[in-house]
Amino acid sequence: MPKLILYTTDACHLCKEAELLLGELGKTQGLEVETIDISLDEKLVSLYGIRIPVVKNPATDEEIGWPFGLSELASLF
Repeated sequence: MPKLILYTTDACHLCKEAELLLGELGKTQGLEVETIDISLDEKLVSLYGIRIPVVKNPATDEEIGWPFGLSELASLF
C-alpha cells in the first residue's frame, strides 16, 4: 500500500482541501496518509511553514507543495 505524508497545521484551509484530495485518492488507490502537524516541531516550521500543505512520499523523498491536484498526487507513487 502506498504511503504519503501530509504536512499541515490547524486553521489551514488549503490543508483541509489537500486532505479531501488525499481522501479521494485513497478510495481508489488504497493509500495510507500520515498527517504531521508542523507546529509541534520548529525544524518542520522552518522547512514547511510558508509552503503547507506539502505532501511527501517517504519512500522516495519526493514532495510537492500547494497547489496540486489528484494527478500530481498520484504521480508521487
